[in-house]
Amino acid sequence: MTTPTGRPASAEVFDLGYQRYLGPREGRARARRALYVNGLRTTLGIGRGPVAKVLAILMFGAAMVPAVVMAVIVALFEPVAEALPSHEDYYELVSMVLFLFAAIVGPELLCPDRRDGVIHLYLVRPITPTDYVAARWLALLTVTLALVYSGQLVLWLGLVLSAADPGEYLGQNWLDIPRILGAGLVVAVFLATAPLAVASFTDRRAYAAAFLIGLFIISATVSGALTECTERDESGDCEQRVMGEGAEWVSLVSVGEAPARVNDIIFGNEDTGASGELPRPAPVLWYAVLTCGLGALLWRRYERMAA
Repeated sequence: MTTPTGRPASAEVFDLGYQRYLGPREGRARARRALYVNGLRTTLGIGRGPVAKVLAILMFGAAMVPAVVMAVIVALFEPVAEALPSHEDYYELVSMVLFLFAAIVGPELLCPDRRDGVIHLYLVRPITPTDYVAARWLALLTVTLALVYSGQLVLWLGLVLSAADPGEYLGQNWLDIPRILGAGLVVAVFLATAPLAVASFTDRRAYAAAFLIGLFIISATVSGALTECTERDESGDCEQRVMGEGAEWVSLVSVGEAPARVNDIIFGNEDTGASGELPRPAPVLWYAVLTCGLGALLWRRYERMAA
């Protein structure tokens, strides 16, 4: 390098104090764990503004209220216990709360990283797109499971403690425990997958949340309109629906009801709507196709980003 006069420029070397990293190198496992913990903090509003913290608290509170109310009523007014919703109905009661929580919080895990360009720093070795997606998905799944199971736990404890003989109640209703766990997992997996799949197509959180909420509302409205009963027999059973033959298959259009149908099958509920006329494996297969398809779409989107 030369100066404007043509003379060689003098050079100086500065010692800025850089040192080699001599600590432990924990590799991919440490990076995955860091992404997962960061996802938990983001989902719970930790390290974010007061609005995010209040949202998480309100959602947990809203999910707990039905369970607490039912448990208190059973404890104080045992004769009406049989008329109250129970474990099999709980997920339907709080489904809107669970859905809003996932739709609003889910995009927070993906959209800011892409909008701020951080994703390109994540998707270098040793982190792979699969590591990133799995860590974010597991973080949302963990919090959603906590939200799903907390109310069921309160309700279960209330029913057991209010029984005249708790031991006898447990002996007669012990199958409720695996059913609660299985149905809760079904709901949580779907609610953790759908928002992230939608969020993978935009870097705007509001757009992802609005699209997901709109999809659920519109699909439910269309399904309800097309499967509405137009003619009933003397016993009150539906004989004819708007869509006529095949109306039961049209009921699958309602995306948000996919986990609810599997929940009914797990608890052995008889669905009196159009979806109740479907073969028993159909709702389970549709849930699996829908959830796995959304998961594959999410994974593919991030694989293409790293390509």
